[in-house]
Amino acid sequence: MEVLRPLRRPCFEAIGVVSSKTHEGGKGSLRISIWEWSQAAEHPNDEGRHPCVELTSWRKVPQSPMAGEHILVVDDEESIREIVCSMLAASGYQCVQVPSGIQALHLLESGAEFDLMLSDLMMAELDGIALLERTKEQYPDMPVIMVTAVHDISVALAAIRNGAYDFLLKPFEREQLLNTVRRAMENRRLKLENRAYQSNLESLVTARTDQLRQTMTDLERSYDITLEALGDALDLKDAETEGHSKRVTAFTIAMARAMGVSNDDIRVIARGAFLHDIGKMAIPDSILRKPGALTPDEKAIMQEHAYRGYQMLRKIPFLAEASEIVYSHQEKFDGTGYPRGLKGEEIPLGSRIFAIADTLDAITSDRPYRAAQPFSAAKVEIVKWAGTQFDPQIVKVFAAMPENIWQDLRKQINSQVYQFSETHAAARALQV
Repeated sequence: MEVLRPLRRPCFEAIGVVSSKTHEGGKGSLRISIWEWSQAAEHPNDEGRHPCVELTSWRKVPQSPMAGEHILVVDDEESIREIVCSMLAASGYQCVQVPSGIQALHLLESGAEFDLMLSDLMMAELDGIALLERTKEQYPDMPVIMVTAVHDISVALAAIRNGAYDFLLKPFEREQLLNTVRRAMENRRLKLENRAYQSNLESLVTARTDQLRQTMTDLERSYDITLEALGDALDLKDAETEGHSKRVTAFTIAMARAMGVSNDDIRVIARGAFLHDIGKMAIPDSILRKPGALTPDEKAIMQEHAYRGYQMLRKIPFLAEASEIVYSHQEKFDGTGYPRGLKGEEIPLGSRIFAIADTLDAITSDRPYRAAQPFSAAKVEIVKWAGTQFDPQIVKVFAAMPENIWQDLRKQINSQVYQFSETHAAARALQV
């Protein structure tokens, strides 16, 4: 004969009703029973049912909650706490119960952690709304479900506005309780997973950004090595100015730093200064190395090197800005330069700084027609042409800088050029 017996495994459950009934002492009592069909003979009644419960329907038990989910049950009625905890425990939750809001706060402040709090609304000393306000501020990841017998929608709305996840009105069905708890737990899980995902995503983005930045740095370094090789090749083509590109670059960087130019702009200016004569690669050697004076036609061809260098570099993305400095490096502040006759601030800042560095290196370097002059003489000459050939504001910065800076930079660059020349000469000797 088919009978009902207490549930031993969560296969099927009866949907009972949780209700509040007044009895002696004024306290409410709740009853819920869960049963399983069995073939065992367990003293059924005449209708084949267990005499303690009337079943209304059957349904399959939902998937058990995640292991270790803890719920804090707060209610000043012990019978209600016991029944609610029994229902939750039967569904796999671990419950702790306390009889007041004050004790709930003490328990939380002691370090106890809960995934959810189920609290009655009407309690002495500290009611449910006050408890909610205190806990949402200190424990924002713990959802709170309010339980009340007050059938006033304004009370429920007040609880929601204060941060409650949901509310239950007494009497409530067991299924209502479990569904509300499951939704609250799922909402909490999703929030925590989303936060963890965002944190991991931020870490991943940071790591990828650092990796990309390092890649770009390595790429720029490889570009600069290539540019240095081009500059060395140009110096070999015009032995008279060997080391010139490196020296004027160092001088230009020193003045730009003294002017407070940003590092990014200095990088662009340095590349433009280093490659200022790259267009001479397109000038015939017969003109570039001619020992005597150039004819007007040869001079016109020589002056094309600024435009030719610009054309070489402007289509290279990381040299596009530097190409403008190359294009303008022979312009003069008063507009009498070439190739476009730019004037004043029409000339790029890098080109205006470079013009002083170029003249400084030219005056202090040996030439076939004269010996190198001291830096003091170069300083006098540059100050003299402030406002005509040079930007007067940049000249002021240059004049205020100590002369030993230029001397030290020249020595440092020349030592590098000497080492390169020795290595190149040894390589050529081996080839012979």
